[in-house]
Amino acid sequence: MADPRPPVRPRPPRFETPAPPPPVTPTFRLVNAAVRALMAAGQVKLIVDGADLLPDRPGVILASNHLSWADPILLAIAIHEATGRRVRHMAKAEAVSIPVFGTLLRDYGGFAVRRGRPDREAYRMATAVLARGDWLGLAPEGTRSRTGVLGEPKPGVSLLALRSGAEVVPAALWGTENLWPVGKLLPRPRRIVHIRFGEPYLMSAVATAAAGTRHAALDAASDDLMRRIAGLLPERYRGRFG
Repeated sequence: MADPRPPVRPRPPRFETPAPPPPVTPTFRLVNAAVRALMAAGQVKLIVDGADLLPDRPGVILASNHLSWADPILLAIAIHEATGRRVRHMAKAEAVSIPVFGTLLRDYGGFAVRRGRPDREAYRMATAVLARGDWLGLAPEGTRSRTGVLGEPKPGVSLLALRSGAEVVPAALWGTENLWPVGKLLPRPRRIVHIRFGEPYLMSAVATAAAGTRHAALDAASDDLMRRIAGLLPERYRGRFG
């Protein structure tokens, strides 16, 4: 049966030349400095590869695997140290509503999303983040991996990238599952964490090459993104995308 909905029409990239990064909040700088100090005290080493591939452009989607609560802030630190730009991440609506912590999370750059159902407000906020010039950090899997390997992607990242025309940077983390394991209240000291960035690209070429329906284009774009992330990871983390 034919898909009655119109196809996803990729938009051209909105930013073609470098532009200065928008100013970051004092909270963002303070939290990053505090985390770096805690990492030094706890002998946590962060190894970053591929920072030279990061584009000096606004409105980029950073798409990564997700192993730990530590992932968003470590990605934000690595991006800011390499480019001077802020990465904003979606956060569970429940977390943003927690007194004091929720305020800190919002000031740092987090914004709420209601998981498990469509959220038009979250989509509007995501496009506003890109339009402002900040980077947007997203995990195609939608949640932390309990096994450590890549899970199945949800279509939201691909849909947003295609509709916005935003450039996508694939990223991979490993070691954060040992730094702050799922179910543990606090992170552990004396760990090594790796972040590896891949080549930036536009999803429009992948989606345009996919024959068939709207679903086929989204599936092809999502599958291609996961394989790009898998290619940055050690083999044991790749799952079916290796």
